[in-house]
Amino acid sequence: MVVGEIAMGTDLLVIGAGPGGYVAAIRAAQLGQEVTLVEEAPTLGGICLNHGCIPSKALIYAASLYHRIPELAALGIQTKGLKLDIKKLQSWKASVVKKLTGGVAQLCRGHDIQVLQGKAVFTSAKRVLVENEHGTQAIEFKRCIVATGSRPIEIPGFGFDGQMVIGSRQALELEEVPEKLLIIGGGYIGLELGTVWAKLGAQVTVIEMMDQLLPGTDPELLQPVARQLKKLGVEVHLQTKAKSLKSGKDGVKIIAESPKGELKLEAEKVLVSVGRVPNTEGLEPQQGRIELTERGFIRVNGQLQTSNPHIYAIGDVAGQPMLAHKASHEGIVAAEIISGLPSGPDWQVVPAVIFTDPEIAYCGLSEKQAQEQGLKPLIGKFPFAALGRAVTMSETEGYVKIIADADSKQVLGVQIVGPEASNLISEAALAIELGTRLEDLALTVHPHPTLPEGLMEAAEVALGQAIHVLLPKKKGRVTLGSELVS
Repeated sequence: MVVGEIAMGTDLLVIGAGPGGYVAAIRAAQLGQEVTLVEEAPTLGGICLNHGCIPSKALIYAASLYHRIPELAALGIQTKGLKLDIKKLQSWKASVVKKLTGGVAQLCRGHDIQVLQGKAVFTSAKRVLVENEHGTQAIEFKRCIVATGSRPIEIPGFGFDGQMVIGSRQALELEEVPEKLLIIGGGYIGLELGTVWAKLGAQVTVIEMMDQLLPGTDPELLQPVARQLKKLGVEVHLQTKAKSLKSGKDGVKIIAESPKGELKLEAEKVLVSVGRVPNTEGLEPQQGRIELTERGFIRVNGQLQTSNPHIYAIGDVAGQPMLAHKASHEGIVAAEIISGLPSGPDWQVVPAVIFTDPEIAYCGLSEKQAQEQGLKPLIGKFPFAALGRAVTMSETEGYVKIIADADSKQVLGVQIVGPEASNLISEAALAIELGTRLEDLALTVHPHPTLPEGLMEAAEVALGQAIHVLLPKKKGRVTLGSELVS
């Protein structure tokens, strides 16, 4: 039975319980705010926890294990009867998500945060209506944080039907390995999920409009990933645009336009992954006196404040980069500003991680960006093939690259492609944040044998003091020699 409108008030209203929203709610509650958290979905955690970051990494982990098991024969470990049970895998993945979403709910209860399920709609500058199956709740707020996230872009003519044409959410929930999977979009989501299903046995094809995979990423970082995609049998078509789609009983037929002419491609499933758009539809931001940018993001100032001084916006809905850890940081900052603390966002170092095979991670300035800023970059590059720990793991693809200022020797940026790059990048981010010099990294004793030694070794390369690689006998930009010392 639907009840009438019920009115209530709150110090802080947070709309959206993703990695930005729930973190903002918890931090504000810690600082003494009375907090109400509104989430449209039945569970907390947002897309990242329920249908993105966490379930995708669970599948990436499982697929990598499955793919590597046959390789164990080279180590003297014989395996027989290897079998994939997709339904059991999906059940395990769901249990991981359930555990973490339950943890978020428990944290909210522990901080006395009032959680309401429903869709929030602004009706004025300091009021929203929350609608659900039980009725409508009016909430008057002193301050509000909008953290509604983003959703996948749909291409005209390639709308999601949930069966043959799917988005990333459905691609994470498949209960059968598709014989042929076609991915439209060679960004990080497309490549991560494509790698998962290729390792589990699907024949994967990727088409990308731009002239490289992972547009916006330093092309040098892509080389090890491209080699691995080729080993996995993934077919890649660059500068290729999907033109039309036709569904049938046996799958989907795609016509695409490429530099070589028209391509006719067939697949059992088509994953469309060409980017994301902010979730402002239905929020009625104009009624909350909230201005949007030309691309539909909520416009914010340096303090994450919208055009309505009582309302703040964080995470994907507030613009690039669309990263969960960026949203969480913004959530903490917004909560602290609202609570009167002298806080502010610090974007000097925001690491980015792409969970391909091998992983890619980077932070700070690239070599090109340093040059564009008028700096003289000094480069140190150390290959995982020369790192003992990587060799013992049989994961020697890739390298650690440090970009430093040639004059001050201050570390400006770090790029890593290789095993556990996602874990290694945090030391690099801290180094840049603290204004660390190459000597600091080189003189920091790293345990042996470990992967983080790669950062120390790369710093030594940049300083011309490399121990485990031979350097060319010339001045200027430091690069790797062709010979490696084991």
